[in-house]
Amino acid sequence: MSKVTEISPGVYKINGRFATENLTPGRKVYGEELVKADGVEYRIWDIYRSKLAAALAKGLKSLEIRSGSRVLYLGASSGTTASHISDIVGGKGTVFCVEFAHRPMLDLLKLCELRNNMLPFLADARLPETYASVGRVDMVYQDVAQPDQERILIVNADKFLSKGGAAYIAIKSQCIDVAKKPEAVYVESIRLLSERFDILEKYQLDPFDVHHLFVACRMK
Repeated sequence: MSKVTEISPGVYKINGRFATENLTPGRKVYGEELVKADGVEYRIWDIYRSKLAAALAKGLKSLEIRSGSRVLYLGASSGTTASHISDIVGGKGTVFCVEFAHRPMLDLLKLCELRNNMLPFLADARLPETYASVGRVDMVYQDVAQPDQERILIVNADKFLSKGGAAYIAIKSQCIDVAKKPEAVYVESIRLLSERFDILEKYQLDPFDVHHLFVACRMK
């Protein structure tokens, strides 16, 4: 029998594994396991496939996604992590998914057809004016593999995020400077982010995602 424990609004642990309640029962997104308990279907959240799940495994406490939240997701790819955020925000929330690459966008479009609370934007995250219709959001989540990752988060937060709103970023050190040690890259990234955000938590994601630092921030 599966033991279900809610560890954060909309996020559960089932027999030691993270999970979210499936918004579209019976359907998988990326081959994840479906588990039923007390008449409710959950999707196991793979910590090796999602940097947000990896951050939770590392100890992330300030997960500020709630039922009804409006979340701007930069670098949504085919929708693996975005689909779990979709589960958490539920039918009253919205996940605005920005993706630049055409191939993952095809998978993302199919997913958004099944999940009414996910809206896709084929756009460059460096140009937030191209998806200005998003409006104000409660949180910005960024997973964009570009050298100017910090600037991308800042320009999007300036346009869409209210003061005091949460922002999460998965910093990919190898995309910023492959010649530097990851720790040196992280120090500079935190310095840049600190100009606009209060840093709440930070976790290196090894061994789940090597050379990544996950940072939870709040807009000053």
